[in-house]
Amino acid sequence: MENEEENNMVKEPYSHYGMYTYADYLTWDIDHMVELIKGKVFKQAAAAPRRIHQEISIKISSQLFGLLNRKSCKVFSAPFDVRLPVKSKKHKDIRTVVQPDICVVCDPKKLDELGCVGAPDLIMEILSPSNNKKELHNKYEVYEESGVKEYWIIHPYEKTLLVYTLSGGKYISSKLFTLGDNVASGCIEGFVLDLDELFEGLDEI
Repeated sequence: MENEEENNMVKEPYSHYGMYTYADYLTWDIDHMVELIKGKVFKQAAAAPRRIHQEISIKISSQLFGLLNRKSCKVFSAPFDVRLPVKSKKHKDIRTVVQPDICVVCDPKKLDELGCVGAPDLIMEILSPSNNKKELHNKYEVYEESGVKEYWIIHPYEKTLLVYTLSGGKYISSKLFTLGDNVASGCIEGFVLDLDELFEGLDEI
């Protein structure tokens, strides 16, 4: 009986203590999203993102798409693989693969059929109860090291937004934006996010 139960279990092709590459990542047959950060696996929550998360993502992505339509910059939303190489762009050498909630890529040479290889210009992460530590610590480090120009962190339940802007290879934090603020991007010309509009109606259900 015990052997039968073991055979029915879904066995993941990795352990949280291994060091993996994008080449390994491409071989995994799994039914949930994972990310690699410096060779370590971070498993996304098995359940779909919450409604508020999805509403915010759609609002921002739609605004960016309308602004960037027919321009060189392109907006992408998760799931979308962003590979952040350190030295080599070969699959076997890449140890960081993330799936930002929203990203904007202005260099078309960074795009291929698998996603993006290299730092997007802008990355946005919408926090959820299960991923705050990862977004605030692990991703902060790899985005800074990889040269992501702007890293926006949106907290949907506190209705706040924090912007990290790259300067001299290091991130400089903005003030904490909240309701009543309009937040302009320094790297995506013309993009201004009205936080009243962004968070409007999210608590009505």
